[in-house]
Amino acid sequence: MESAVSTSTQVPDEFDRNVPRICGVCGDKATGFHFNAMTCEGCKGFFRRSMKRKASFTCPFNGSCTITKDNRRHCQACRLKRCLDIGMMKEFILTDEEVQRKKELIQRRKDEEAQREAQKPRLSEEQRSIIDTLVDAHHKTFDDSYSDFSRFRPPVREGPVTRSASRAASLHSLSDASSDSFSHSPESGDRKMNLSSLLMMYQEQGLSSSPDSKEDEGTSLSMLPHLADLVSYSIQKVIGFAKMIPGFRELTAEDQIALLKSSAIEVIMLRSNQSFSLEDMSWSCGGPEFKYCVNDVTKAGHSLELLEPLVKFQVGLKKLNLHEEEHVLLMAICLLSPDRPGVQDHERVEALQDRISEVLQAYIRAHHPGGRLLYAKMIQKLADLRSLNEEHSKQYRSLSFQPEHSMQLTPLVLEVFGGQVT
Repeated sequence: MESAVSTSTQVPDEFDRNVPRICGVCGDKATGFHFNAMTCEGCKGFFRRSMKRKASFTCPFNGSCTITKDNRRHCQACRLKRCLDIGMMKEFILTDEEVQRKKELIQRRKDEEAQREAQKPRLSEEQRSIIDTLVDAHHKTFDDSYSDFSRFRPPVREGPVTRSASRAASLHSLSDASSDSFSHSPESGDRKMNLSSLLMMYQEQGLSSSPDSKEDEGTSLSMLPHLADLVSYSIQKVIGFAKMIPGFRELTAEDQIALLKSSAIEVIMLRSNQSFSLEDMSWSCGGPEFKYCVNDVTKAGHSLELLEPLVKFQVGLKKLNLHEEEHVLLMAICLLSPDRPGVQDHERVEALQDRISEVLQAYIRAHHPGGRLLYAKMIQKLADLRSLNEEHSKQYRSLSFQPEHSMQLTPLVLEVFGGQVT
């Protein structure tokens, strides 16, 4: 039987792979360029045997037989002549020793490729499961259509917030009884939600109701009511995400609350990077009404001491081009920081964080080529977030000490940010 290994030239770059390959000798389906011509396997083998044997054929007819797939065995002389006519060359035929060396080279390359594939970093089944859980948690707690934003108190970019405008959104939309994700009822004190009650509701039911917020006749910080509702809503979503982090529910309620209170704004800043645009340095959350620039946030009481490093952070994080898996792992690592104020069981929290960190490093090795320094850059972002957290808390506490502004905040925002230790 003809050896499977032969000298076959590569298909030229200009060869159209969409055109059917036809053997130039017999018209059968060709398998490639063999000995400098496009042929089928049968004619390739025939030419090789004929050249090696130095065969001499004679045509029993007139020397001009038409060679086809069906009659190609009838006249070897005309078949060989046809091989030579289309450009097949005996110089391209390997000796038996060359064939053997080529076989060995091919096998060696296969073995090397198999070895490289075996050594390629892979995620374990447990690591893959953790990633899938966190990605699913993110999808369940982050609405990239931002449809809920229309139910917050409306953004007012010029002039004071009037009672009528504020109440129209707050009471009509946020107190909608049919909503199970963001209820608003300032008249009912016993329905106010704090962080502890939200945690309990998430523990039992998943997504739950939101805290209420109070209205003020007017304020110079025209965007504060809207952004306070946005932040309060985001805190709820962070709680929902945290509850789905493997191991988080097993922590004590006190440690869960401590972790959430001190990391909530950092996780919110990480999540908001999904809507951040490098083109105009803004956060686009749906329609034009919910496109936020730095100027909008200053109208909520935040100074450039926070906003300049925040935008710099968002730009740097965006340029890392993180995969979604890396993004959600970073959020979980951020949330599970054992050195947060108020955490009691440091070792347990650290063990959870270490496990997520190992998964992140394994993912980068397996799925982010060229990401040798990526993990270190991501961890540096967490350090940057600490500084942003401190400045944010300081500015929120300043707002909470001013009655005309604190009344625009929600109880949940006041609880989470009003009394943080920095």
